[in-house]
Amino acid sequence: MSKIIVIAGPTATGKTKLSIELAKEYKACIINADSTQVYTEPQIATAKIKENEKEGITHYLIDMTSLDNDYSLFDYQHDARTILNKLIENDKNVIIVGGSGLYLKALLYDYKLEESPIKRVDYSEYTNEELKNLADNIDPNNDIHTNNRQRLERYITYFNTFKKVMSKSDDINKRVYDFILIGLKASREDLYKMTDNRVDSMFKDGLLDEAKTLYDMNLKNYSNIIGYKELKKYFEGKISLEEAKEEMKKNTRHYAKRQYTWFNNQMKDIIWVDVDYNNFDNTINKVKEIIKKDS
Repeated sequence: MSKIIVIAGPTATGKTKLSIELAKEYKACIINADSTQVYTEPQIATAKIKENEKEGITHYLIDMTSLDNDYSLFDYQHDARTILNKLIENDKNVIIVGGSGLYLKALLYDYKLEESPIKRVDYSEYTNEELKNLADNIDPNNDIHTNNRQRLERYITYFNTFKKVMSKSDDINKRVYDFILIGLKASREDLYKMTDNRVDSMFKDGLLDEAKTLYDMNLKNYSNIIGYKELKKYFEGKISLEEAKEEMKKNTRHYAKRQYTWFNNQMKDIIWVDVDYNNFDNTINKVKEIIKKDS
């Protein structure tokens, strides 16, 4: 019987490293659940795993399509379930890893989507409060919290696409598969330090050149990627490079905070593990103990 292990949590908590170690331990394949890593062109900005870091482990749903194409939640649910079902049929162990909560929700729970996929909409110019006002204008009785940005965006886009209010259903919390869900978390101080360090490392690795190359290609979904949307303002002469870098750090910190809030509120079956940044082996061993007890 296949073992399905899900690794979730905010950015910069070591999900990729943990997934590799678990894949080696359980001779498993890895399915990506990060909405930015399905795109081919972004590498540095999305902290995409490098080929040599995969250590020969098969990865699915990375580099699926161009940033110039739309890849919807509907598309991901279909593709990911097709792959997961085939792996289960072949009795393969699977590690599902990523920080995109809706991707995980759509894959693992009875999350029903319209056959006509919802196209991605860029709401980056809106604050959470402005999005909440738009949702309240659609239905004043909606129960979406102001800080639940992903759900607000989907709620508004759904209404604008289908001209009807998204129905609330308990089915979205009903599991479709048998899995254990591990969440990596850290103190706000540690997490913000790590996200800032990640941004600095990205610039050292060539983020500026990557962003400029893709900016010149005028790819449709370019501004949906943190790093690119801030540097776009720099390329257009609206802000300095240092301002773009600081804005990227701020947006990454905010994104990490939203991720944690979303997972904590929307996935009640998550088992949280505190990350030991000083000795990540401690984190790996703790997760292995949890999985062993669950078996």
